[in-house]
Amino acid sequence: MGDVTTSAPLLEVEDLRVTFRTGDGQVNAVNGVSFALDEGETLAIVGESGSGKSQTAYAAMGLLARNGSATGTVRYRGRNLLELPQRELNGIRSQEIAMIFQDPMTSLNPYMRVSDQMAEVLMLHKGMGKRQAVEEAARMLDAVRIPDARARIGMYPHEFSGGMRQRIMIAMALLCRPKLLIADEPTTALDVTVQAQIMRLLGEIRKDLGTAVILITHDLGVVAGFCERTLVMYGGQIMEEGRTEAIFATPTHPYTLGLLSAVPRIDREDEALLTIAGEPPDMSRLPPGCPFFPRCAFARPENETIRPPLVTLPDGRRRACHVPVEEILARKEAAQ
Repeated sequence: MGDVTTSAPLLEVEDLRVTFRTGDGQVNAVNGVSFALDEGETLAIVGESGSGKSQTAYAAMGLLARNGSATGTVRYRGRNLLELPQRELNGIRSQEIAMIFQDPMTSLNPYMRVSDQMAEVLMLHKGMGKRQAVEEAARMLDAVRIPDARARIGMYPHEFSGGMRQRIMIAMALLCRPKLLIADEPTTALDVTVQAQIMRLLGEIRKDLGTAVILITHDLGVVAGFCERTLVMYGGQIMEEGRTEAIFATPTHPYTLGLLSAVPRIDREDEALLTIAGEPPDMSRLPPGCPFFPRCAFARPENETIRPPLVTLPDGRRRACHVPVEEILARKEAAQ
């Protein structure tokens, strides 16, 4: 019987580190992050603002600010994106990896009609003529549920609602049928009804096109039911990573437990909202131990000086914490 072969991940990140040079010194935004994503898979990267989740994606896309630099390895289909010439990277970004940014109003050109902005993508990367490109753009707007798309494609961005602008951004990202879609806070500033519509739309796109999705968010409420795996970041590091249902049911890291406890629950509307006490760490002066130590309800002396390694548990999930899993689960059980 021959050896069983497995396909390589679509995206493989190893020991990614991102730093920024500032007037106050070096800021360590991402500190040794490693993960993999298979074709068609969905991965959520969650954490508070400043945890490093967005900079992880920007580094992979080659979109860091001028004062930023990245080291490590980001392999897309075996090619290290951090080492590619700009022209090759542009080709991959335009046709194989696409990104949806937080604010569609600042991502869309306010002086150009939507038809011109979308057609430009297809004319540049697919060699289409203007008429053919506009027709294809209108079909994609139809696909993302823009009402009367063919009539409205000639409008300017400010003539659409926030939810419609986000749909336009999704349509633009999908024009070249990418294999990987990175959505950076795609539901920020949208009301809960529109949030649900956008997440449902992304789910349909993933199913229809087989597109892998990385969802970057601070809102755990949008993760459940959409992402197969969840990666929890804090202080530029991975705190916990595993199957989403396992993360939600039995969090094994104090930070994950804190995030889940802070999610409002309809069945407990008479209770006060919970928060994680304290503030995120100064990324230019990270402590030598666990970055979550100053805010951790389970803190013990060794956490302050010894950084916990990222270890794999029997169920396949990974965690970086000195506190025994049993102690965290017991606290969660007692709180229910």
